[in-house]
Amino acid sequence: MENLIKKNHTDKQMGLGILIVVIGAVFLLRNTGVDVPHWILSWHTIMLGAGLWIGYRKNFQGSGWLALTVIGAIFTLKDITVFDFEMSKITTALVLIGLGLWVILKPKKFKNLDQNFQNNQADIHNMKS
Repeated sequence: MENLIKKNHTDKQMGLGILIVVIGAVFLLRNTGVDVPHWILSWHTIMLGAGLWIGYRKNFQGSGWLALTVIGAIFTLKDITVFDFEMSKITTALVLIGLGLWVILKPKKFKNLDQNFQNNQADIHNMKS
């Protein structure tokens, strides 16, 4: 168990290190005159990254990280232009597709009614004894 905790901490530390290196590389490219798109270091891209980072740290459990990620993604997609084509024209469709995939692929958390009923009967028999 201890090895698993250490490995998980090491993986998260490596992820943070990679993130810092990428941000530093973007700053270096921008300061040396390379044309880096303005949306890469905007508030909404940082919000998107923060949401993904929080989700990664919490193993994508809960929904707080999802709100940050969705809001950041919507504003980032509105700001991206690729080959003079604005992503804002297809943002709603992409968000709906992403939401649908999340609903389909999320882990199933349900109890079988028969097992629940059997467990309740066993508890009642134990109380009577």
